[in-house]
Amino acid sequence: MIQVTRKDNKEPLENLLRRFTRKVQQSGVLIESKQIQRLEKGLSKSERRKQAITRRARRAVKVKRMKLGLK
Repeated sequence: MIQVTRKDNKEPLENLLRRFTRKVQQSGVLIESKQIQRLEKGLSKSERRKQAITRRARRAVKVKRMKLGLK
């Protein structure tokens, strides 16, 4: 846990907050937590293949509609 204490009683709260955010950024805690949030399980080979097939099919339909002048 990151702690920041006042250097003296007259130190403004903004300076204290700035030092805290700098220490948090330097420690890498935020980067780690964001990476954990975005972590997804990898897809199996068959699932990737199925997704590629559907993607190609959708794209073919889209191209066909564009050639016909439809949206």
